[in-house]
Amino acid sequence: MTQDFMKLDHFDGGNFRRWQKKMHFLLTTLKVVYVLTTLYPTKQEDETVEQTRARTKWENDNYICRGHILNTLSDSLFDVYQHLEMEKQLLDLLQSKYLTKDATSNKFLVSNFMCFAMIDIKPIMDQFHEIQHILSQFRQKNMNMDESIVVSSVIEKLSSSWKDFKKTLKHKKENLTLKELAQHLRVEEESRLLESKDNQLP
Repeated sequence: MTQDFMKLDHFDGGNFRRWQKKMHFLLTTLKVVYVLTTLYPTKQEDETVEQTRARTKWENDNYICRGHILNTLSDSLFDVYQHLEMEKQLLDLLQSKYLTKDATSNKFLVSNFMCFAMIDIKPIMDQFHEIQHILSQFRQKNMNMDESIVVSSVIEKLSSSWKDFKKTLKHKKENLTLKELAQHLRVEEESRLLESKDNQLP
């Protein structure tokens, strides 16, 4: 089981939150994650055998944590952070730098969704799948939107040639799910394609 967890993708500076969660899960599985929240037990002049064992265990577990974190960094990041001895210091530095980048990428992601507009020259379901891909990136970053808002937003993104269909959807009494909206769009698109073929017949 541990062998599978050790095969984490290399962190290259993107999607820090996702990497952080996977790393925390790995360290928890290895039972060494406690060093993140436990201060280093400095050596005492008259320390007991138990205190010596606790300090030695903390040092060993910190080494394991540090090794696993450095192991999942890209080569360029490894070269930058390998000198840090404390695992918590290493994670804190990564977090302070790359959470800011994540926040910036979040703004671009929101902008991509808000500015997305459907066009007539491209299949409607292809465009719907593009929107689904953006929404999956939202979920990866824990940016969850109410489904009814998402559905309403997607309906608004339909092109002007879908004007009557938009009105029909808006006047439905029940709230549509994203899956139901996809079914309606698919049926409507297929119907339009058939109608177009019929109109082309001599």
